[in-house]
Amino acid sequence: MMEAILEPLGYTFFVKGLFVAGLSGALLGFIGVYIVLRGMSYIGHGLSHSIFGGFAAVQLFATQFYILGAGLWGIASALAINAVSKRSRLGADAAIGVITTASFALGVALFARFGSSGPSFENALFGSILGISVEQIVGLVAVSLLAVIFVFVRYRALLFTTFDPDVANVSGVRVGRVEAQLMIILSLSILATLTVIGVTLVAAMLVIPAVVARMLTDSFSRMLAWSTAVGTVSGLVGMYVSYYAEVPSGTMIVLVGTAIFLVVFAFAGSARRRKSAGLDAHVEPVPSSAAAR
Repeated sequence: MMEAILEPLGYTFFVKGLFVAGLSGALLGFIGVYIVLRGMSYIGHGLSHSIFGGFAAVQLFATQFYILGAGLWGIASALAINAVSKRSRLGADAAIGVITTASFALGVALFARFGSSGPSFENALFGSILGISVEQIVGLVAVSLLAVIFVFVRYRALLFTTFDPDVANVSGVRVGRVEAQLMIILSLSILATLTVIGVTLVAAMLVIPAVVARMLTDSFSRMLAWSTAVGTVSGLVGMYVSYYAEVPSGTMIVLVGTAIFLVVFAFAGSARRRKSAGLDAHVEPVPSSAAAR
């Protein structure tokens, strides 16, 4: 067992991949809690596809800036979804479906018509953790730190907005601003992990750790910790299994996360399963004055 664990660590590419996989899982698990509890699990799937459209479009004009361009494209899509869902009769799911699928279709069309002078179509769709650059690792670390700082600074406002946006708005919380900030952080998180897990799988890692955490605890703060831990373990174990099974790392990371979900689901009590399905989490009392800050 120890030999199986230590052998891959002799390769620099594996050590780098292990770090990136663990950090990516932790970041998506951490942010995914807010997405799942807000009933917006679909937005991770939608934004990853939307960012793919920007990934393809920007390469036609400035290949070296494709990360920046895709990031701005994703942020613009997230803000558009937020605006459309609030200012029209369309729900969030409908807004996500229209904006993000159109963006993804545009990306596929651009790749098919003009090809790519930057990262390949397959890498964008399925991830290529072994080909990640130093700049992308720095970007992943920076986004992870930004996400932690954002949640730490805006913790009570986020908590209040997540569970009772109407009361939060009346209490002085600028709900629209908080939601827009969360969408920006989400877009950056998806962009930073896209190369690791890929467009088709990143949404799963936003949802699975948070759902597992919801089955394990009723406390919001502990749910954040559990979800981050599940995401990290999925990334680390998935990387090891992919090494020995010779399966793409992104695919295996999601499969490991799914296995954890199945184990927890099998041993969770029926009452906790019902709570998980209803997402009726226990929330620590949030004073209005503190939330408004």
